[in-house]
Amino acid sequence: MSLSVAWSSGYVSELAYTFGFYRELSPQLLNFSATVYGNSATQSESTSRLQICELGCGQGFTANILAAANPQHDFVAIDFNPTQICGARTLAADASLANIRFSDLSFSELSSNPDLPDRFNIIVLHGIWSWINDTNRSAISAFIRSKLDVGGLVYISYNALPGWAGGMSLRRLFVDHASQTNGPITPRIEDALTFVDRLKGSGANFFRANPGQVDRFERIKAQDRSYLAHEYFNRDWAPFYHADVAAELAEAKLTFLGSAGLLEGVDAVNLTPEQSAILAEIGDPAKRETVKDFIVNQQFRRDIFVKGPLPLSPRLAREQWLNQRFALSTPRDDVTLTVRGTLGEANLAPDVYNPILDSLAAGPKTLRQMASEPAIDKLGWNRVTQALTILVGANHLQPCLPLKDEGKRRTSTRAFNRAVMERARDSADLGFLASPVTGSGIPVDRFSQLFLLSAEIGAKRADDWVEFALGVLLAQGQRIVKDGAPLSTPEENRAELLLRARTFETKALPVLRSLQVA
Repeated sequence: MSLSVAWSSGYVSELAYTFGFYRELSPQLLNFSATVYGNSATQSESTSRLQICELGCGQGFTANILAAANPQHDFVAIDFNPTQICGARTLAADASLANIRFSDLSFSELSSNPDLPDRFNIIVLHGIWSWINDTNRSAISAFIRSKLDVGGLVYISYNALPGWAGGMSLRRLFVDHASQTNGPITPRIEDALTFVDRLKGSGANFFRANPGQVDRFERIKAQDRSYLAHEYFNRDWAPFYHADVAAELAEAKLTFLGSAGLLEGVDAVNLTPEQSAILAEIGDPAKRETVKDFIVNQQFRRDIFVKGPLPLSPRLAREQWLNQRFALSTPRDDVTLTVRGTLGEANLAPDVYNPILDSLAAGPKTLRQMASEPAIDKLGWNRVTQALTILVGANHLQPCLPLKDEGKRRTSTRAFNRAVMERARDSADLGFLASPVTGSGIPVDRFSQLFLLSAEIGAKRADDWVEFALGVLLAQGQRIVKDGAPLSTPEENRAELLLRARTFETKALPVLRSLQVA
């Protein structure tokens, strides 16, 4: 199938990738995860200037956010698509970011390029490994082997087996049908979806024997076509067993630490006692993790590896935990005391979680500060650290950078966030802003960005924010879509914006101020 020009090596290049932010790539979250898994982090008090590389950065939005929120570190972001790199560089320039470089190198050019740093402390690649060929995977492994410093971390995500076993057949149907014609990819995607829909409607036994694929297909039909192009319609695509990925990365001297999806490491919400007992009998870590994937039917993995694991002593582990700051990124009243794991929804004990949430509602705190509060101190070390891990895994809490140099980070993020908010005048593509507190990105939708932009240029009241946002929409002939339909009159749009502004002012804005995003 001819999907793109030769330089793309079969990867879809005619449709730009989505502008996502992936918090797992945050150096602070990776370092916190290392602490959770009992390993020394690549930084403890942000005293060293880390060299961080993202391979396959797409639009570069995640890399730009992290560079803005971490001016104390240097970033290199690489993607073969020159259009995406051009856009990423433009945003970095508009935000006056001096600590990030973007390059359109191919993976085969990585190891031989003299302009890259000699060593990196962190190398991340999200949504790359399953969408490239063996040659490119080998090039990445060689790059990690030669460039990752000892003690360095690697984050790698990929489609996993056995969870993707049924989906492989569905994807084959898509690609085979799309390959029958040439031309732009979007109409071929629509044609392939229509064909599979007809096949399903005809009573094909594949769908009868695999009811889960019916649900998968219905979800696929509703997804963004740019996402589908990159997820399903590349020439090269393969899911992997964890043991095979671990074996290949072992050639680069990497050791598996754990999942960046911290909830996946909490056995109580994912495994029955019998399943935990089975896993405890398996001595080899890679094989144990692979068997666990069969138990939970894992479809997507977010693995953290380390080059030279250095286990923490109990004393040092305790110190790293005590020095770690945390902040609420969900309004306190919106945090539900439930989490969802493989076993379904699990309830969280109010007597454990409420004191922690109430403490952090007042603003970011270190665990040392929280532990001085009697209601938290009496819970005991294990319950508190597990609760914090679960709340971070559920994305209600964020591990924060130290208070030191927060003013410098604030200067950097203010410039970056202004550049992003200015783009909200034109589109809703960039749905995150940078926080100098967390060193990461915080979700802020387009209308909330326009409200913040209005406030920054002088508007004092929610009514004024609404008039500013409405003016932006009307100038472009745009209308708010509600319940699947656009609101027809300016009055209806104004009323909906006012409702959103009031909610933003009372719920989201206090959190954004606490995280110094606003």
